Amino acid sequence: MLKPSSYSSTYLNFLNLVQAVRALPDFPVLDPVEERMLNVLATVWHAGKQITVLQAMGMSTDVSSTTAHRRLKSLRKKGVIVLVSDEADNRIKYVQPTSVADQYFSRLGQCLGQAHAV
Repeated sequence: MLKPSSYSSTYLNFLNLVQAVRALPDFPVLDPVEERMLNVLATVWHAGKQITVLQAMGMSTDVSSTTAHRRLKSLRKKGVIVLVSDEADNRIKYVQPTSVADQYFSRLGQCLGQAHAV
């Protein structure tokens, strides 16, 4: 039998920890498309940039703009994102994270730290 590398063990530990965290009642339940979109949005936010709804709808090449718009609406309904109007043009809305999103990424970061420490 092959011995798993430390990287694969760390990754598998991470997956197990994330699975346990997702089962918690206060963790937002996200479908795979919502999760991918949120991860893409997080990279933009982490870079200190703003992203409009229209830009967010076009960020995932494997998701239609209609599906992306529906998922943005569901993420908003779940309290993960908020839409903020542009000060100069009310037609432009920016997608911004909420404290729920911050807690979501914080928990995943903790899982990563724990998996690496094992």
